[in-house]
Amino acid sequence: MDNQLKKELQINACKVRMGVIEGTFNAKSGHPGGSLSVSDIMTYLYFVEMNVDAKNPQNPDRDRFVLSKGHTAPALYGALALKGFFPFDEIKTLRKSDSMLQGHPSMKMTPGVDMSTGSLGQGISTAVGMALGAKHDKKDFRVYTVLGDGEIGEGQVWEAAMFASAKKLDNLVAVVDNNNLQIDGTLEEVNSSYPIDEKFVAFGWNVINIDGHNFDEIEAAFKKARECKGKPTAIIAKTVKGKGVSYMENVCGWHGKAPNEEEYKVAMEELNNQLKDLEA
Repeated sequence: MDNQLKKELQINACKVRMGVIEGTFNAKSGHPGGSLSVSDIMTYLYFVEMNVDAKNPQNPDRDRFVLSKGHTAPALYGALALKGFFPFDEIKTLRKSDSMLQGHPSMKMTPGVDMSTGSLGQGISTAVGMALGAKHDKKDFRVYTVLGDGEIGEGQVWEAAMFASAKKLDNLVAVVDNNNLQIDGTLEEVNSSYPIDEKFVAFGWNVINIDGHNFDEIEAAFKKARECKGKPTAIIAKTVKGKGVSYMENVCGWHGKAPNEEEYKVAMEELNNQLKDLEA
């Protein structure tokens, strides 16, 4: 990847993470851990991979995105705000009753959101339907969805995976945010979904394993997905829950807890320092 592009993506990903902290702190609730782990993927999708335009958010030929792990909406909102769908300051209104930014994505309230999600397992099914619809209508747009590694314990995920393979939906990419932590502990402690890659292979998918914080690997994976014909692609992104905030990294308790004022100040100081280093 071009060094200048990589630097721009790293800067934007850092800003997305700052939005995650800003939003959850002001809301006094939310899910910072998984939002931080998926911030690099969200940044790449909206600033490189997907054909979307904030000035024409309902363009019928746009690429579609479904956040199947809907509780990590703060990362999606950060990317949408940076892309110009709404002012970044709106993130401070996260989860307020009259806010356009609810705790889970709402296609009726938030510009740029293609599907309302939150009930785990359902998002990928919607994405499969969108991809099938594109094939039926002979449209060239692509469909992307992000799932949690805990979420894939839902049986509906595998029904959707089987259907996508049977219909040869090569216009569909599912990213699994594999941070190895869910609300009650590690995947192994709760209900292990490993080996994730082999399961998707068994269901007939093209599978790519990457470091979900490495933009070179992210770029290569999405390029391979575009080149694959006749199969949907699953990108298994190994990530760190709470990435970018030292005291949140790999700590299960930050799955669904907002930072208090002191924790907020520490997190924002760390992220601001990272941003200064990147912009230097």
